[in-house]
Amino acid sequence: MSAISRNRRSKALLLFPATLVLAASVPTFGQELEATRRWQQPILTVHSQQAQGNKYGFEGGRVLKIKGTYHLFTSEMVGDPHWVKMRLAYWASRDRIHWKRIRTLMESSGDFTGKDPRAALWSPLPVFDPKENHWNLFYVAYQAAPDTAQQWLTNYEGRIWRAVSTVPGEDGVGGPYKDAGVILQRGKDSDSWEGLQGTDSFFPFNVGDHWYAFYGSAHTEKLPISLWQVGLATAPSLAGPWTRCTKLNPLDVEKRFIENPIVTKLDDGSYIAVYDTDAPHAIGYTFSRDGTHWSPGQHLVVQEGSEIWASEVRTPLGLIPEGPDTFTLFYTANETVSGVSPDANGINSAPGSMGLVEVRWK
Repeated sequence: MSAISRNRRSKALLLFPATLVLAASVPTFGQELEATRRWQQPILTVHSQQAQGNKYGFEGGRVLKIKGTYHLFTSEMVGDPHWVKMRLAYWASRDRIHWKRIRTLMESSGDFTGKDPRAALWSPLPVFDPKENHWNLFYVAYQAAPDTAQQWLTNYEGRIWRAVSTVPGEDGVGGPYKDAGVILQRGKDSDSWEGLQGTDSFFPFNVGDHWYAFYGSAHTEKLPISLWQVGLATAPSLAGPWTRCTKLNPLDVEKRFIENPIVTKLDDGSYIAVYDTDAPHAIGYTFSRDGTHWSPGQHLVVQEGSEIWASEVRTPLGLIPEGPDTFTLFYTANETVSGVSPDANGINSAPGSMGLVEVRWK
């Protein structure tokens, strides 16, 4: 991602300071999301059909609904090193519950020496470009090395890659995808809040005749991590060039931790973004009237009471409109598994699975 994300870190690695200096406040909104139905079990796990060989499960990505079919793009944590040996996968479903794995989109090298800039691949996010009539796939590529006492290096120096479907039109959502290059990374144009993590997430959305994108970063060069934040970048097209909105960044949505926002444009022309948050059993969400000024975050509980099946809720996969003011929301989470618990560093190695909740405006 997940979120990441990615940024595959435990939230336990974060140290939350008492005071923070962030961007100016933004308008608040009266709308609120409410869960109307929660599934009491995950709907996609390492034990699902066609998930064989996926050692650590699923994390982050996006789900779309096109012509009655749900399309899942997700990160599969297939092997060791954990969070480094990865596949980006494409799945499809007609009913939200039963999924068919269509193909592997890309696979990381798993290199754990810090030499390969594509050692770990995360957070595949498809976005359609109506002008070019092609799907674009944005994902994160990291270098990876063993952590030290001072630095989190499992995934670092994240770079955002853009790939383009070789099949034109809306039906080309499943690819195959061809890499078109890196469109955002840490460098001389970075803001001060960006750190060794590099760019850990990226989601573009259209505002008028321009594009904006959420992107994230953290100072993982010094443990414990003090802040995990997101900002905005803008570009005339999905291909770029992308420019950081420095005067707005980082956004004042969450005081401590936010990762992997995914934006949905609502019928009234406003925007809502769902994201990974540190609130227990919940995902975060924020509104915007113009796509640039975002409200303080709110939290939607996706598991509670007898419906809790996960030890840690991770990353929402986007809101899918299903009717007037109603949405499907998929999310990834670490399962609660007997005998598996966080290690001394707070790292949870329980398998990642996908959950489902239906939501509406309250």
